[in-house]
Amino acid sequence: MGVARAHLVIQGRVQGVSFRYHTMQEARILGLTGWVRNLWDGRVEVLIAGDEDAVKQMIEWCQQGPPSAVVENVEVAWEEPAAEFNNFRVRINAGGGSS
Repeated sequence: MGVARAHLVIQGRVQGVSFRYHTMQEARILGLTGWVRNLWDGRVEVLIAGDEDAVKQMIEWCQQGPPSAVVENVEVAWEEPAAEFNNFRVRINAGGGSS
């Protein structure tokens, strides 16, 4: 398969439930690069890049999230792949959301 990149915005009970940590762990298992961060409005934002099948698997995982999360909606925007990341990490919150 080819290389893919997707930008996700996840809505629901996704902050305060270790969503970012579990997302990072899952992305690393799948060999993906990119980042995850909390947004000020309670959503979580994820940028993932890598093997297309792995990106699709990650999107499926984000539709469920970790056991303590309640995912209500996942917006997915496919983007042009770019080799700008070396790993997957948790980013600092956007606009002062909770850690």
